Amino acid sequence: MTNSRQTEDALLKQLKNPFDPKFIKWRVGATDSAKTKGIALAYLDAREVMKRLDDVCGVGGWQSRFIDIKDGFICELSIKMLDGEWITKSDTADLTDVEAIKGGASSALKRAASVWGIGRYLYYLPNVWLPIKPFGKSYVLAVQPELPDWAMPNMVERWEDVAELLMTVDEPVAVEETKDDAKARLRMELEHA
Repeated sequence: MTNSRQTEDALLKQLKNPFDPKFIKWRVGATDSAKTKGIALAYLDAREVMKRLDDVCGVGGWQSRFIDIKDGFICELSIKMLDGEWITKSDTADLTDVEAIKGGASSALKRAASVWGIGRYLYYLPNVWLPIKPFGKSYVLAVQPELPDWAMPNMVERWEDVAELLMTVDEPVAVEETKDDAKARLRMELEHA
């Protein structure tokens, strides 16, 4: 492996490193028919994505370009490699219901960043049903979800390996499962895999 390739791999590893849990936000996905439980969906604020890009690439080492399309945006996210070449990856997002343009642009940026690996691990979190409560016209989680060990910063060499292993287990996580029970179950699954 060449030195520049090793450096690029190190850059990608830094981009993909899970975020401190205090920066993860949660929303309710699907709900049960009684509206007492919902699936916890994790997401990042676009500002955290920009901070990660600044921290890893430097303020002059990345750039974004938004292309207006019907009902949304394409975000082209470019990162400057060591040899000076700009590599661009892109993704799209629809306009959002709240602050349509700002929300759509933020979503497109976060999706393009995910193509680079930033926050991509959040898509691999197991579906966990948790108690919910009404909040205005919608619902919020009544308890704060816990992230698995593999989704913690610098906990594992490659979160992808652990997430892939866990995706092969079709067993849903029980709402009543305690943090210690979930950790013990995860450790047993990893040891016996």
